Amino acid sequence: MPRYLTLSSISIAAVLALFSTGAAAQKSGDRVQIARDIVVQPNEKTGDLVCVACSIRVRGQTAGDVVAVAGSVTFETGAQVAGDTVAVGGSIRLESGTQVAGDITAVAGTVRRDPQAIIAGDVTSMEGTGWMLLLVLVPLLFFGGIVALIVWLVQRSRAAPAPAYPATPSTRS
Repeated sequence: MPRYLTLSSISIAAVLALFSTGAAAQKSGDRVQIARDIVVQPNEKTGDLVCVACSIRVRGQTAGDVVAVAGSVTFETGAQVAGDTVAVGGSIRLESGTQVAGDITAVAGTVRRDPQAIIAGDVTSMEGTGWMLLLVLVPLLFFGGIVALIVWLVQRSRAAPAPAYPATPSTRS
């Protein structure tokens, strides 16, 4: 089979998979955004909410989890969340009358909770930018160590001395 037919087949399959995933997300009410805020209006029901480099504001009901990476999550009065809520590099704010059935976790951010907000799960807040630095720095150091080891091994194999040839007997006159 010619190579261009194989690449075309793979490209078509990838495009079909991309569109079918979007259709499944539309049916279930899930929302995924990059650099564009998500707002759930009052009397609106959604599934999972995922936002990268943006924020999420919930006024209605969410049947799934709420995740914001490099963004904040705000639950306004009357908001109801059936799943967990996670904010990495952002804060979580719960106003009066909000209900969250799952856990709430803020990494490199804070959790601000009104006393009238109801949270059935655990609340975890790892405040400060040190956590974000730790999340980024540890994997970089690990992979940097692997690269340094590989470079060292390659240089060591190249620097191995050439085998010495036996000296020829010198002739004296």
